[in-house]
Amino acid sequence: MVLIVLCSIVVLAICIERLITLNPKKIAPPHLLATVWKQLKAGEMDAARLKTLKQSSPLGRILAAGLSNAYHGREVMKESIQEAAQHVVHDLERYLNTLGTIAAIAPLLGLLGTVVGMIRVFAEIMSQGTGNASVLAGGISEALITTAAGLTVAIPALTMHRYFVGKIDGIVVELEQETIKLVDALHSEENVEGSL
Repeated sequence: MVLIVLCSIVVLAICIERLITLNPKKIAPPHLLATVWKQLKAGEMDAARLKTLKQSSPLGRILAAGLSNAYHGREVMKESIQEAAQHVVHDLERYLNTLGTIAAIAPLLGLLGTVVGMIRVFAEIMSQGTGNASVLAGGISEALITTAAGLTVAIPALTMHRYFVGKIDGIVVELEQETIKLVDALHSEENVEGSL
């Protein structure tokens, strides 16, 4: 039971932290790309603004990586964006392995408690016989309580794990769309200027 209670505390802490961290408006601010594009068009994107952009949000980090390599060609820009995006996705997925592991082991811990409880019941039967029903009932209830506790921790942990995975997938798609817009806008403009 102690392990199951510890697991429930860890699950709660991870869920609260991820709910706060995985705010789409913090990860990909709605008007960030438009602001960056205006600064680029006005020629205001210098090293200081690039550094500020990189520190502003995960999307800003990806855009800054792309912009710092924008004039090395489309492929180099895309590679730098992909590399930065891998780091961002890794940060977004922080603690999800722990959450998934707890979702997997909590029922097993409950099952372990059930087995231990049943061993105690049979030990009591061997020492006192089957006449003392309260001892037998106590051992059986202990076994069932640990199983229920394990499932009570595992079900919400698995649900939240799936929820966070889905939410991260949606955020990643949004980040990809924003960065593709920037790459296409920069390099389509360069192609137009090159052809003139």
